Amino acid sequence: MAESLESMLAGTGDIVDLLRNQQVGPNVYPGVPAEYSNWRSEQWAWQHTAVLYNQSYHMVDLEVRGPDAFAMLNYLAINSFKGFVPDKAKQFVPCTPAGHVIGDVILFYLEEERFNLVGRAPSIEWVEFHAASGKWNVEVERDERWAMRNDGKRKNYRFQVQGPNAMKIIEKATGITPPDLKFFNITHLTIAGKTVHALRHGMAGQPGWELYGPWEDYSAVHAALVEAGKEYGMALVGGRAYSSNTLESGWIPSPLPAIYTGEELKPFREWLSARSYAGMCSIGGSYVPDSIEGYYLTPWDLGYGPFVKFDHDFIGREALEKIAAGPHRKKVTLALDNEDVMRVQSSALSKGERAKFMEYPSAVYAMHPFDEVRAEDGSLAGLSTWIGYTANEGKFLTLAMLEPQYAEPGTKVSLIWGEPNGGTRKPTVEPHVQTPIKAVVAAVPYVEAARDNYAEGWRTKGA
Repeated sequence: MAESLESMLAGTGDIVDLLRNQQVGPNVYPGVPAEYSNWRSEQWAWQHTAVLYNQSYHMVDLEVRGPDAFAMLNYLAINSFKGFVPDKAKQFVPCTPAGHVIGDVILFYLEEERFNLVGRAPSIEWVEFHAASGKWNVEVERDERWAMRNDGKRKNYRFQVQGPNAMKIIEKATGITPPDLKFFNITHLTIAGKTVHALRHGMAGQPGWELYGPWEDYSAVHAALVEAGKEYGMALVGGRAYSSNTLESGWIPSPLPAIYTGEELKPFREWLSARSYAGMCSIGGSYVPDSIEGYYLTPWDLGYGPFVKFDHDFIGREALEKIAAGPHRKKVTLALDNEDVMRVQSSALSKGERAKFMEYPSAVYAMHPFDEVRAEDGSLAGLSTWIGYTANEGKFLTLAMLEPQYAEPGTKVSLIWGEPNGGTRKPTVEPHVQTPIKAVVAAVPYVEAARDNYAEGWRTKGA
């Protein structure tokens, strides 16, 4: 019998040390080249022409069906399901009984008693665990991500067409004027003679749709989209650029699943394999708390405060009610000082002490990055959780969560770059010294178009 996560952790001792020294780097994006042209042009295209993201490979899909599917998913989510009907989607955010985030995925309401969840594995596994409990009349079917399979196919393809010219490309590919679809609503189109499901979506503030359908239709639909996009400057996006688009859109993709401790979560850890996501993921960065709980995040840390609705019973409700009034850390963008960034990078051109290397366009070197952000007086102002470069802004940016007194745009802070004591044993970490990088607090999303155009919620000005 495979070792469980619980038994592995019991023999580990220091969970923080375990995860910080895991022998894995950041998430990879299989199935597509690192670059189709070059990542600078691919970044530029999502703001100025259009791009085609191929999301068919790196995410887990889970179909949930049965008479209790709606009720179970509602019980596991902080979100309200009022008005949630077929042909709609929402961000699905589950929490632990202590009110800490397990992860987030997109939940598609396909038809009565049938749903699909798409995203990183932790939330998927939480749903699978509850489906297996016997308390709910549901069935689940997991479509594993590409890296974990060897049959060369999946249940569905998944593409996104995004950018200022996205609707023109959709119109050319379908031969009809696209319907005026509200954010996170679903319609059905015909492309290359194939029925395609289309979700109104966006990733960097620009209009766009997510298109999905049976795997056997992949080639025909993809070819039709590529052909339609030629007239409008559409670029195909490779793995390098894809991982950096979140810097402009403001979504933090890296909450550590808060499941490593707590007696109430012990049955879940016993159900999980030691080789599950939680057992294999890595943590990196300058922030090293005394215990693993120091990495746990609340919905408000991630900007999901508007999602928390106490109109239904759900796991974590009691804990979240106690902290709902705040204060809460606030999600922000940090614009790193150009000269300090160049100082860090120029250290690689010497034989002396060097700072941690900053990769382009994503400088993330672990699955879950956590860097300290310090105030001008040296106190801990908060945490940075994603870092990279955007050619559209000509800046290195990070997504961070700061204490309220430090979160006003224009506030000066410093990012502590690099790991203590020369670095951990992760293969993505070379010997280096820590160094501060000056930064200025800015709005999130950093890109004005994203603040103006997203639906009301965690990425808008009002939030």
